[in-house]
Amino acid sequence: MLHAKRGGARVRLFGVTGEISGLNRRPFPFRRGPHYGFSGGSNGNLLKLFWISRYLSDGKDTSVKIRKAVITAAGRGVRLYPVEDTVQKAMLPLVDRDGLAKPLVQIIAEEAIESGIEEICIVCAPGDEQHYLRQLRLLRENLVHACQGADWAQQQAIRLDNLIRRLCFAVQTEPLGYGHAVYCARDFVGSEPFLLLLDDHLYISARDNVRCAAQVIGLAEREDSAVSAVQATREHLVGYYGTVSGKRMADLPGVYQIEHIIEKPSVSTAEMMLQTPGLRAAYYLCFFGMHVLPHRIFDILGEAVGKNAALSPGANEVQLTPALQELVNREKCLAIEVAGSRYDISAKFGLLQTQIALGMAGSDRDAVLRAIIEQLAEPNRPAGSETGQ
Repeated sequence: MLHAKRGGARVRLFGVTGEISGLNRRPFPFRRGPHYGFSGGSNGNLLKLFWISRYLSDGKDTSVKIRKAVITAAGRGVRLYPVEDTVQKAMLPLVDRDGLAKPLVQIIAEEAIESGIEEICIVCAPGDEQHYLRQLRLLRENLVHACQGADWAQQQAIRLDNLIRRLCFAVQTEPLGYGHAVYCARDFVGSEPFLLLLDDHLYISARDNVRCAAQVIGLAEREDSAVSAVQATREHLVGYYGTVSGKRMADLPGVYQIEHIIEKPSVSTAEMMLQTPGLRAAYYLCFFGMHVLPHRIFDILGEAVGKNAALSPGANEVQLTPALQELVNREKCLAIEVAGSRYDISAKFGLLQTQIALGMAGSDRDAVLRAIIEQLAEPNRPAGSETGQ
């Protein structure tokens, strides 16, 4: 019985030489013997090739496995000032779909964990790593000791344990741009592909039991390719997002091969350079805030970091979008229209909109909807009209 090991290896099996890559360690499903046609002759060789081909092309075992996720959280949350001076935005509390109040970072991390991610790296500012761990551990201890016997507290404590044991941190010592923050996670990622998330974006899937991140990861694993989540977006909003154009993949609904990427283009630029055949008029494919990227992105980011280091102080920050465009120039990169919605908690009223969306998508939907209707039905009273004034 022969085995193939994960990673690139050139092997010789019964006189047939081939390349094996990305395989889990498992036995080949055949043995020598006349029953399998391995007794010699041309027919035997054909059967050898048939079974080896079946083995190497087995999608379940040969597909890439996305195990790691990076969450960038080194920004100072200027749009949430002065809240960010008191608590990191990633620790702001929201009531999740399961009815439990959680820090934002936990909700984001669970998006990854429930999509198959095993290890998570948070890229943070200096000193924040200990603050995250201290606050998460303190939250867990308070739940256990102050809410003894409460099922919801025990459930949340278990979830926090699961999160803490998966976490590690990378420090961005200076705020040198989003691309530089991603580059800081290179040691954690190593030579594997990884899921990239933002610390102020939450996602709600439109597909039952399939997270938004799972949709992106699933395509990346099947196609062994970089994948960016996108949504069809009205033209007056393209100035807020990275925007892509590409060719629709005939055999993959909602999937495009990316050709061009521009960060926050003007409407006129989008009209000239970023129109994608098949989309509705005046709509463009804009980033959803979620990517699966190969480790090769760090080579490209490293080149940009090196160039910036050679320039005088105050040089441009290292951004991710130019690196993504260079990756597109070098290899196949896909975009998938994710079935779901994104919410930016740093936007004006972003926390409010996100909390309403979580409530409407969760177990307390009826109570949330009733509260919203009651609020809307309440008559507007001018200031000073309260009883007694």
